[in-house]
Parts: sequence; structure tokens; C-alpha cells
Amino acid sequence: MKASRGLTEEALSKQTDPSLLKESGLFKQLTNRYSESRGKFLIFSCALLMIVAVIAITLFLMVQGLRSFVVDHINPWTFITGMQWYPDSATHPSFGALPFIFGSMAVTLLAAVIATPIAVGTAIFMAELSQKWGQRLMQPVIEILVGIPSVVYGLIGLLVVVPFMRIHFGGSGFNLITGALVVGIMILPTVASIAADSIRAVPNSLREASYAIGGTKWQTIWRVVIPAAGANLITAIVLGMSRAFGEALAVQMVIGNARNLPHSLFDPAATLTTIITLSMGNSTTGSVLNDALWSLGLVLLLISYLFILLVRFLSRKRVL
Repeated sequence: MKASRGLTEEALSKQTDPSLLKESGLFKQLTNRYSESRGKFLIFSCALLMIVAVIAITLFLMVQGLRSFVVDHINPWTFITGMQWYPDSATHPSFGALPFIFGSMAVTLLAAVIATPIAVGTAIFMAELSQKWGQRLMQPVIEILVGIPSVVYGLIGLLVVVPFMRIHFGGSGFNLITGALVVGIMILPTVASIAADSIRAVPNSLREASYAIGGTKWQTIWRVVIPAAGANLITAIVLGMSRAFGEALAVQMVIGNARNLPHSLFDPAATLTTIITLSMGNSTTGSVLNDALWSLGLVLLLISYLFILLVRFLSRKRVL
């Protein structure tokens, strides 16, 4: 017993030795500092990698996209405003990108017009009218729609929407409005998800104040909640438009891929993405056509940057 008691007292004396405690605390302090420095290094490296990637992609597209103007001496104004795209002509090849720019903008705007009412209505149902069922039922549906590949949307448009347009509106069924319908369905879950989060972010005090002065449920939603979430709702729409603007495969399958400017919603058209995907495989590196396609990609990137700047501008607004 005395021996065990002596060992216990010796162990306690070692544990309470100030020098040992000091060394142990110093070791932990050094370890914590090392871990913190390593964590900061990893985080800053990831952030730096993202910045370098964006700058590298932008510079690469600028170098490749400007070749058609610097090396091939294509007039930039003629390229942007030209109506004819006939790069294969042996006598007078023409590179006019306006039909494709117009097609991209038209598909994007029409898709936003189609998707916005449905998406905002779905968001209101999820966030205001039926929060329990909306979270259990609609959230998984939206996640499934987001996860469906774009080629599946294209196949559905090819087998369902195109024949419907052909039967009821005539023509081949491959037209501008068909592409807008397919893209509108694609961006619907994106807009609905962001819009629902925006509505949920509205403070409950605004709703309670509306109810306190006699406002009904619909009056509160229409005159209080929607205006309070207005800037974020617009941001959701613009984000959906940016995705629609960059869509290629699904649009290519249903829009008709015509090189001319469409005169109505039921005429075939083409977008920047569709003409790039269709023609890039048939061009050789360094040819005039290849350089012109890279210029179309540069135009696509610049317009996408405009969408991003618009989102950044709207995110700073507060509409009440």
C-alpha cells in the first residue's frame, strides 16, 4: 500500500510539475500555430487557384478570339453586325455573328419569360403556403430536375415538343420557341430553388406587421413578401438566364440550327453555342473558320460576364 501510494504521489508530482506543464503547453501552442498556418495556406491556395483559373481562361479566349481580327483581318464591326455566315464560300466567305447573338438572346429571354411565373409560384408554395409539404415534396422534385442531364431534356424536346409544334403550328417543328421551351424547363428548378431561399430570407416581422394591420395571406405575400425579396428574386431570374445563355446540347437538338436571322418565333434559328459545337469539329486549328469560332466563344464569354456583373449589381440592392 505504501509503495503504491508512493508511486501515485510521484505521478501526481510529475503531472503538476510546472516545467512539464510549461513544455506541454508550449508544444500544444506550436502545434496549434502550425495547424493554423497550414490551414490558412491551403485555403489561400484554393482561392488563388480559382483566381488563376478564371484569369487563364479569359486570357486564353481573348488570345484565340482576337486572332480572327488581328491575323485574319476580319472587321470586328462587320463580324458583330453581319447577317451572313457562309465561311465555306470559295469566292466571298462571310462571318456575320448577329443571327447567332440574336438567337442566344432570344432563347434566353423567352426561356426566362416561360420559367419565371412557374418558378416563382413554386417558390411561394414551398416557402409560404405549404412549408411542410413544400419541403418534403417539392424540394426532392426540384433536386431531381436539376440532376437530369441536358441531353435528356433535348431528347424529350425532340420526341414531344417538336412533333407538337409541327402538328399545331406547321413547319418542321424545329424553331426558336421550341428551343426556348426546352431551355425554360431546364432553368425552372434553378430559379425556383433560389427564389424559395429568397422568400424564406424575408424577416417574419414584416409578415407579422402585415397581419397586425389586417392584411390577408395573399395580400401579405403580394404586397410585403414579394417586394421585400424583389432584388433576390431578380437575381434568381438572371442566374437562370445565364445558364440558359450557355446551354448548347439541348438547344442544338430542337432549334433547327439555321444560319439566317429568324423572322418569327416559329422559324429555325441558331445560337452561339450551337454553331460552335456544330462547326468546331469540321475546322482545322489556325484556319479562318476556327479563329472565327473562337471569336464567337469570346463574345459568349463577354456576354456571360455581363450577366455576372448584373447579378452582382442586383445582389447589392434592397427592394422594400
